[in-house]
Amino acid sequence: MKNIIERLEAKDWSGITETLHDKGYCVAENVLSAEECKQLINNYASPDLYRKTISMERYRFGSGEYKYFKYPLSSLITAMRQTVYSHIAPVANKWMEVLHINTTFPATHEELLLQCKAAGQDKPTVLILKYGAGGFNTLHQDLYGDIYFPMQMVLFLNEPGEDYTGGEFVLTEQIPRAQSKANVLQPKRGSMLIFTTNFRPVKGAKGYYRVNMKHGVSPVHNGNRHTLGIIFHDALS
Repeated sequence: MKNIIERLEAKDWSGITETLHDKGYCVAENVLSAEECKQLINNYASPDLYRKTISMERYRFGSGEYKYFKYPLSSLITAMRQTVYSHIAPVANKWMEVLHINTTFPATHEELLLQCKAAGQDKPTVLILKYGAGGFNTLHQDLYGDIYFPMQMVLFLNEPGEDYTGGEFVLTEQIPRAQSKANVLQPKRGSMLIFTTNFRPVKGAKGYYRVNMKHGVSPVHNGNRHTLGIIFHDALS
């Protein structure tokens, strides 16, 4: 746990903050080691770690499968969840301020989870996703309840171009009175992508306005693609 915290704390959080304000997402490389990525993938076959398995085809979410972890989470995942949250909570609060939304997020992740629990949201939302050839994920938002944090992150566990092709991460921005914009990303293995869960503020001529965003995954052409999704709020079920 100490190693992952040190790696995260060594990142350029000033630069990450600036990029989040500017784009609504940011990629940081070399967060997880190759061995940590391999271990997370290997653990996909360990049923004791998970509370629920979802087939994307069944719910028309796409093609693939994902599993929700159950509490207690591993020390690695808990450390990432807590450490990253502490750095981006001020960003989230600034977004609420400029959009005149009467919401303030606490300084620590533990406090956020207490708020979730008080609202009946006590199920962990951390998940691991697996796609094979033809797998994809439709555009969506991960809200899970009335209380939700406006940013989340995904850790990429396979190397694009080696372990799989295709499977790009897609972020769309629904710009008011204009066509939607798509951001297509393919981070390297071990990278962390922080991105907006629901919306972000954009500064216009008359002040800030709200841009709604969704995310998904384009079809995998071949190979296998695994990612670890870390959502900061908990779920109702």
